[in-house]
Amino acid sequence: MRILLTNDDGITASGLKAIALELQKEFEIEVVAPDRERSASSHSITFRQPLWVSEIQPNWRAVTGTSVDCVNLAVNGLLKNKPDLVVSGINRGANLGCDIFYSGTVAGAREAGILGIPAFAISVEYRIDREIDYKPSAQFARRFIHFLKNNSGSLMSNPRVIFNINLPCLPEEEIKGVRWTRQGIRIYQSQVWEREDPRGHKYYWLNGSACGGKPIEDSDIIAIEQGYISITPLELDFTDQSLLAILKNSFPEEFF
Repeated sequence: MRILLTNDDGITASGLKAIALELQKEFEIEVVAPDRERSASSHSITFRQPLWVSEIQPNWRAVTGTSVDCVNLAVNGLLKNKPDLVVSGINRGANLGCDIFYSGTVAGAREAGILGIPAFAISVEYRIDREIDYKPSAQFARRFIHFLKNNSGSLMSNPRVIFNINLPCLPEEEIKGVRWTRQGIRIYQSQVWEREDPRGHKYYWLNGSACGGKPIEDSDIIAIEQGYISITPLELDFTDQSLLAILKNSFPEEFF
């Protein structure tokens, strides 16, 4: 199996190194990742300026772009063979609930899905009072790849669905298990800082943090809070099918 690795924390990130070290034990891997941190870059792609690629070591390339740039460029230009799977991470900090819309890590997996390649994003919760150990996450990623291979008829045959995996920041022996979850709803505490440069011009700095989530049963947020690994299947089709059916019945085409 050929696996393409990317992330949004950058080519030197500890999580990327940990998962590459684990997966190369039995898979053929290629690493194409941003040359610097691109957190919260969402699904941005670079069109108005060139991308530069540097080979850090064999099969490791750094790109002057986002995680989406990395996946698109790797699949359509850099790699001789199309990867069988794209893995994005391991991200420093969980990507839960509405984080998936901001996350460059999830976007890297989503871009793979758009290109017709099975993919998953993997992240580990960050806690200010604990140091992240990426080894359990890397080992779980390896096991999850085997799970995908063993269920390839139902899981890897539909690249329009990607998986968002999150692990709690706990020692491996304290993780309670795995839950299949739905996307939750994060609660954010947003901040806007107004500053003034030496010439007297105002500028603004956006900041904020997640301060919990809504208590939605079976959500990714609740699973992490309770010490479980969360796996959420995400569709690339954002259409609200139930509302669409109601609207079609309530407002016929001739309405307008």
